[in-house]
Amino acid sequence: MSNKDIVSNAKESIFKLPVSEVYEALGTRPGGLAQTEAEEKQKEQGKNLIEEKKKKSSLLIFLGNFTHLMAILLWIGGAVAIFADMPQLGIAIFMVNIINGVFSFWQEHRAGKATDALRNMLPSYSRVIRDGEEQKILAQDLVIGDIILLEEGDKISADARLIETSDLQVNQSTLTGESNPVRKTRDAVLKDDLTKAEIPNLIFAGTSVSEGNGKAIVMEIGMRTEFGKIAGLTQNMEKVESPLQKELDRLTKQISVIAIGFGVFFFIAALFLVKEPVASAFIFALGMIVAFIPEGLLPTVTLSLAMAVQRMSKRNALVKKLSSVEALGSTTVICTDKTGTLTQNEMTVNHLWLAGTQYEVSGVGYGPEGDILHGGKKVTADDNEDLNLLLTGAALCSNARLLPPSEESPRFTVLGDPTEACLGVAAEKAGIDIHRQMEETPRLRELPFESRRKRMTTIHQLKQPIEGTKRIAYVKGAPKEIIKLSNNIRIDGKVEPLTEQMRKDIMDANDTYARDGLRVLAVAYRLLHKYDKIPVALSEYTPEIIEQDLIFVGLVVMADPPRPEVAAAVEECRRAGIRIIMITGDYGLTAESIAKRIGIVKGTHPRVISGMELEELSDEQLKEYLKDEIIFARVAPEQKLRVVSNLQEMGEIVAVTGDGVNDSPALKKADIGVAMGIAGTDVAKEAADMILTDDNFASIVHAIEEGRAVYSNIRKFLLYILNSNMAEAVPSALYLFSRGAIPLPLTVMQILTIDLGTDMLPALGLGTEKAEKGIMEQPPRNQKEPLLNKKLIIKAFLWYGLLGSIVSTISYFFVNMQNGWPNVPLAGGIDPVYVRATTMALAAIVFGQIGAVFNCRTEIQSVFKVGLFSNKQVNFGIIFEIILIAALVYFPPFQTIFHTAPLNITDWLLLCVWPPLILFIEEARKAMLRKKSGKDY
Repeated sequence: MSNKDIVSNAKESIFKLPVSEVYEALGTRPGGLAQTEAEEKQKEQGKNLIEEKKKKSSLLIFLGNFTHLMAILLWIGGAVAIFADMPQLGIAIFMVNIINGVFSFWQEHRAGKATDALRNMLPSYSRVIRDGEEQKILAQDLVIGDIILLEEGDKISADARLIETSDLQVNQSTLTGESNPVRKTRDAVLKDDLTKAEIPNLIFAGTSVSEGNGKAIVMEIGMRTEFGKIAGLTQNMEKVESPLQKELDRLTKQISVIAIGFGVFFFIAALFLVKEPVASAFIFALGMIVAFIPEGLLPTVTLSLAMAVQRMSKRNALVKKLSSVEALGSTTVICTDKTGTLTQNEMTVNHLWLAGTQYEVSGVGYGPEGDILHGGKKVTADDNEDLNLLLTGAALCSNARLLPPSEESPRFTVLGDPTEACLGVAAEKAGIDIHRQMEETPRLRELPFESRRKRMTTIHQLKQPIEGTKRIAYVKGAPKEIIKLSNNIRIDGKVEPLTEQMRKDIMDANDTYARDGLRVLAVAYRLLHKYDKIPVALSEYTPEIIEQDLIFVGLVVMADPPRPEVAAAVEECRRAGIRIIMITGDYGLTAESIAKRIGIVKGTHPRVISGMELEELSDEQLKEYLKDEIIFARVAPEQKLRVVSNLQEMGEIVAVTGDGVNDSPALKKADIGVAMGIAGTDVAKEAADMILTDDNFASIVHAIEEGRAVYSNIRKFLLYILNSNMAEAVPSALYLFSRGAIPLPLTVMQILTIDLGTDMLPALGLGTEKAEKGIMEQPPRNQKEPLLNKKLIIKAFLWYGLLGSIVSTISYFFVNMQNGWPNVPLAGGIDPVYVRATTMALAAIVFGQIGAVFNCRTEIQSVFKVGLFSNKQVNFGIIFEIILIAALVYFPPFQTIFHTAPLNITDWLLLCVWPPLILFIEEARKAMLRKKSGKDY
């Protein structure tokens, strides 16, 4: 076996080795590597860098926005228009395509720079021991075997095994998502049931030292570190098309078939039924093809998405990529973390326990608002000596500090362990001035927390002597450990012997709180008498001497409380058919408790799978478990990614929330990645599609509502433009099937005027419509159901289109009737009556579309309920199309181009009848549907 293989095998179990053997396993010595030795190793191992995968060129990305299916269809449509001797139309279609392509490229260019953000999280320099001396070197020059020095505030440059520690605590939130600092040790760890992040003698690149100092030997560098593996996963993740992009491609194919089908039909009919010359029949057919291409679809989709983005930003959700909006609306599963998203990320004391008596603590978060309650009545520290001792001892035996809200940070900022930060808050709620206590009872010495002891102790100088001594030791830690060291207990201000029954009562209370996912600390104290053989010198105080013969005081119970609005948001998701899966770095019991409290799980015994258990599951087993209520706890980044991948393979549209570096692969893999704006790292924000500015789960639900509204609005747009296509096609069909006996009621230029002129702005207005009532009471849309489905086609062509066709046909014959028809033949050619009749048919379609645009605004709800004129963009569109049709009718240059003539007062009176008539016919149909469904919108 080569030396390289030996080192590789040693690294796998490096945490099990005592410090004396770690040096040899990693090929180093107490004096560090020699400089020449380090240089040789670097040639073999490479630089300690996050490598960047080669990206697709900006030019190719730019060109891609002009070569997707809908864009190609528009290029063809513009070319056809120019070929059919309509250059103005062709140029207009080209401009629509160019504007959309540039806008889409700009949106994409702003997204996705996760690798740069990852690289920025690693420090530039590291302190190492080489050649027996401390040196400051570039972090990129670290090699395996280098001894690195650590102190408070340092960013860690590589994965390493600790060999010396002094009260060392490391913030691993970038890897685990949990903000509580992790205490580290140099001791060998013999357990096998720990994830890598849980091993207390290992530290990792991208994390930082919260407290204390230490020394470690580098065991992995660059892309082989845990941080580097996350970077690799993030870079290699290819973003798939969003559901909307897939739908638009499918829609383009459908519309292409419809348009070409109609074009071929009209070409053949014009040749054989009307005996048109081939050239004129071909131009007529080309005009019909262009008429059926929805030139306004891309601008409408873009505007609809942009307006949704604007509305979402007001509801604390910033969207980086427009297509992500509709992906949210399609979401079927939300994979959410717990801390800070579902909870407030502010540990709060909620219960106190004193000798069998339970107290409630009101108020949440780090603010001092709240009270200590017993039986519903307020209690203060002045009322209860034991309560005073419990909260004073807990607060003084703590190193955390709270900084109040400021302009830079709108929330309280914790310096130190959040678990300790809430202890001082609870003391203030009881009326204890903790700052005065610190001055009057100054700390003399600290015996820091150690994972082996599971407790910490602080020794203080008393202002007034108690029982002949002025020194007191406060001890806090795991209840089981504190009870072992206690011989007495405080009961009603007196010290009593701690009986076996009392010990059992304390552990029963602890177990009850723990089952509810609450965190419990025990507090005890000891008066340090000289006759107990306590050393005079503080430096001689050790845990073995001080932490014995303790007096047990009570339990302090705390939790990170759920956000108040989350339960309602979870229930709304349930009604909307969206499943929620919690994936957290916290412990299973805590996760289960929160999930039950806010309604994510309803069952009594939901399945809780730890990272270690997940490692043992096959993908088939995992998919089976994912069908039911499930919670994932203590998971690694690649495991979270695996859960998301399996859900997508099951056909789910997955939204993922995250805030740490560890979340970035899953955020990028998800159909919609959602990063936290306050607590989130830059890496998470760059990898995500959307950022929550308030870190609040409820904001995701609001965003889903907007996403559903976008899809609904695109359908409304399609309904609106397709029904006018029917109204345009029927008059042409009359001309063909009458073998020319009925002159063409609409010319090709008049048809195109409707599609690219009068219809465009009202259609764009539909893209800005707000979410319809009840949209979140429907299940997520079926991904197999096309945007242009059977229901929409029937409604567009056989209902709205039929109404429009009747309106335009009646209006055409109305002008002829005023001029003697049926007693005289229908006017045709250059006859002024014929020109006026085609103008009337054109104007009738436009006025019919005014009624139709109001009808399209709602699916089943009455438009009067949402406000007939509440959509300003639609109102503006209607005004524009009236002005435009008036200009076409009365402006001489337009009359020549579009084959129009002035209308008389009788014509205008008939036109004014159509909008309200069409509106009220549809309102009657919607009323019948509401009555049938039993919903009163």
